[in-house]
Amino acid sequence: MKSIFKTLVASALLMGAVAAHSQELKIGFVNLDRVLRDAVPAKAAQTKLEAEFNRREKELSEAESRLKSASDRFEKDAPTLGEGERVRRQRDLVDQDRELQRKRREFQEDLNQRKNEELSSVLDRANRVVKQIFDQEKFDLILQEAVFAGPRVDITDKVIKALNGGSSK
Repeated sequence: MKSIFKTLVASALLMGAVAAHSQELKIGFVNLDRVLRDAVPAKAAQTKLEAEFNRREKELSEAESRLKSASDRFEKDAPTLGEGERVRRQRDLVDQDRELQRKRREFQEDLNQRKNEELSSVLDRANRVVKQIFDQEKFDLILQEAVFAGPRVDITDKVIKALNGGSSK
């Protein structure tokens, strides 16, 4: 009795393995770098960031130019300045440089934070589109990172087209 049961279980497992093997596995791949570079929402986010931070970046560049001019003037005038005036101007230049570096750091931190916010928004939309494609086309697996992926499994263009078309907002 036990041997018949074992035989039946083994046969069922073998049939299940053959059935699973006969079905084709449907795998897709999405190149997120391309999505974040080529999709309209990603380009719109980049344009929005540039507009938002352009003025501050210009102000920092102008402040750097002013500091460079002041430093050049100091270098030129230094030999003719009295000790007290030279030390005062040198201290002013150091203070201006420190302030400029602080503003540059704040700018970079703000820019990185906003980039992450915008990137997160685009990624959320892209992931919803990928999930929609996964469900509609009955994929078994969709990868977002791979060492190599052939064009047959690459669905990046579909994702970009869906994002550009406004699907899955």
